[in-house]
Amino acid sequence: MNCIIIDDEKSARSLIKTFVKENFAQFDSFFEASNLEEGVALLKKEKIDIVYLDIQMPGESGLEIINYFDTEAMNFKIIFTTAYHQYAVDAFKLNALDYLLKPIDEQELIKATQKAIAEIEKNELGTKLESLKEALEQIAVTKIALDVPKGILFMNLDDIVYFEADGMYTKVHLKTDETKLVSKPLKFFSDQLENKPIFFKCHRSFLVNLMYVKELVKSDGDYLILENKKTIPIAKSKKDEFMAVIKDTFW
Repeated sequence: MNCIIIDDEKSARSLIKTFVKENFAQFDSFFEASNLEEGVALLKKEKIDIVYLDIQMPGESGLEIINYFDTEAMNFKIIFTTAYHQYAVDAFKLNALDYLLKPIDEQELIKATQKAIAEIEKNELGTKLESLKEALEQIAVTKIALDVPKGILFMNLDDIVYFEADGMYTKVHLKTDETKLVSKPLKFFSDQLENKPIFFKCHRSFLVNLMYVKELVKSDGDYLILENKKTIPIAKSKKDEFMAVIKDTFW
C-alpha cells in the first residue's frame, strides 16, 4: 500500500509521514509533493492508495484536484488537511473520505487512515468477488456441480451421458461407466440445463446428453440407444419435441 502527502509545508509533511510510519506497517512507499501540480503528476505516475492533501496551498487549492481527474479515475482515497473549519464542507462535496484539522492530532490521523484502509479493502474484496463470480460463470458454461456425499464434484458436462431420476435423488451416469448419486431431484438438473439444448428430457425419469445418442428406435415403443448400449425410453408426449431439437441441433 502506498500514500502521498501533498502539502507546501515540509514540517507538516514530515509529521504526517512520521505518524503514518509509526502506526501502519502496511505502507510500502511514501511520496511527497509541495504543491498540487507535483502531487497530481505523482498520482498519475505511481500506484497510490491514500492521499493526504492540504487544502490551502500557494497557487492551487487542494480542492482543485477534481480538475485533474475524471471521477472514475480517482481510484484513491483522499484525506484533506486544513487549518480552517470552513473548508470541511467543500472537502466533503468532493467525496473526501475524511479531513484533519491542523495542528494534526495523531489519534485523529490514525482513525482517518484506518477508515481509508477499510474502504480500500472493502473495494478490493468487492473486485475479487466480482472476478470470482465471472470465473465461476465461465466454469458454469462447461461444468456442473454435483452434490455428492463426500462434498461437491465439478463435472464437465461433456462427461455426463445422462441423468436418471431416483426418487428425490438423481443418478448421474458418466462416460466412464461410473454412476454418481446426487441428493437433488431430476427437476433440479433439467431446470439448470434448460438453456443447453444438448441435454434433452425425453422422459420424466431421464435427461439425456444428445452427444451420446446413437440411434432412435421407433418400434416396440420409441426409445433411444446410447453409445454405451443403454436404452432410454421416449415419452409419447416428447417425441415431436425431440425431433425438433434434433433438427435444430444437428441438421
